[in-house]
Amino acid sequence: MKIYNNILETIGNTPLVKINKLTEGVKGTILGKIETFNPGNSVKDRMALQMVEDAEKEGLIKPGGTIIEGTSGNTGMGLALAAIVKGYKVIFTVADKQSQEKIDILRAVGAEVIVCPTNVEPTDPRSYYSVAKRLAEEIPNSWYVNQYDNPSNTKGHYLSTGPEIWEQTEGKITHFVVGVGTGGTISGVGKYLKEKNPNIKIWGIDTYGSVFKKYHETGEFDENEIYPYVTEGIGEDILPKNVDFSVIDHFEKVTDKDAAVYTRELATKEGLFLGNSAGAAIKGLLQLKDELTDDDVVVILFHDSGTRYVGKIFNDDWMRDRGFLDRKPNAMDLIKGHKNLPLISVEADELVEHVSRKMLKYDISQIPVKQGEKFVGSLSDTFLFAEMLKDPKLGSKSVEEIMQPPFPIVEPNVKLEEISPLISKENTAVLMKDYVNNYHIITKFDIISTIK
Repeated sequence: MKIYNNILETIGNTPLVKINKLTEGVKGTILGKIETFNPGNSVKDRMALQMVEDAEKEGLIKPGGTIIEGTSGNTGMGLALAAIVKGYKVIFTVADKQSQEKIDILRAVGAEVIVCPTNVEPTDPRSYYSVAKRLAEEIPNSWYVNQYDNPSNTKGHYLSTGPEIWEQTEGKITHFVVGVGTGGTISGVGKYLKEKNPNIKIWGIDTYGSVFKKYHETGEFDENEIYPYVTEGIGEDILPKNVDFSVIDHFEKVTDKDAAVYTRELATKEGLFLGNSAGAAIKGLLQLKDELTDDDVVVILFHDSGTRYVGKIFNDDWMRDRGFLDRKPNAMDLIKGHKNLPLISVEADELVEHVSRKMLKYDISQIPVKQGEKFVGSLSDTFLFAEMLKDPKLGSKSVEEIMQPPFPIVEPNVKLEEISPLISKENTAVLMKDYVNNYHIITKFDIISTIK
């Protein structure tokens, strides 16, 4: 039987997959190293195990001890898996910008998670770096991992990720591209590959708000470069010791919006459901495409899984709130604020005074008129008010005697620009028939609320 003794033995040997649609027109062969195939669904499993095993050899942690680390989520998952198999407790500090999915996953595997503020200096006692260090000093038999400065981080990738890429490409790799956070992946892989072939280019992907690119190019740590950013897993406001700038040939910055948009593009166009930094990596490569030739073989390492970003990158409302979603709203978007509410309507043979009461009761300005299952007319408060001034006895008449034309009906996927012209002074609303044959009303307020 071919079996593994425990889950840790399944780490590594992740596949290389050709990127096709997103790289149409780009010279060379573009390959993705899909690290979601690791048991913890990220590249961090590799270095987490290496750091734990090295700490055991050095006597830094003893049986029954506690592993403590500040993490953006993925390293924590790798450490938690190692802790489960080896019998340690784990405490993680995370910044409050991390997705809720990451926090929930860490707790699901038995970790204690402490959420710390993002927008504080690294040396601030409230930062997730500082809190982790303090806990390690206070808790007996504990070990502070410090992935940023722990050389075993780089070592793990030098011993596993780098050799895998070299073997999988049969030594034909010409460029390695990866987002840079702690620096272990790019430094370990870069060191190994350059030892095999010093002509291989190592490109690091950075984000706006991070210090890496300017420091690499000028040697200056510019605090003016530091400001809050959304992209998770890459960029830093410190210089981790694991970032070996000597093996990195170039840093390319990618905006938060592009990173988010291209993360979604990887899913919809390549079938690769990946994390936030993957979008930054593929966009960074596309920004550098003019540097490539037909003979180049490019490997882009994709850190983690999209499952950790469902509530953010893959959530339309989250994307739209940050101005990241360029998709134009459709009818379904317009009714989202009341999609679970029943449509308020009146029958054609009802009295007009009933309409007035319904409008007041439900605080609505327009109402469709039905005859059986068919929409035969409509009424708006403005029209009704004008007609009542002309005829004080209007309330005792039937709706069908005075009703306006019925509202237009649209399908759920009709775009906003097609719906807007349908609403005018004479026609104050539109009806949408959804996929289960329920009707919803779309008003000027719905349109304004969506495009504000």
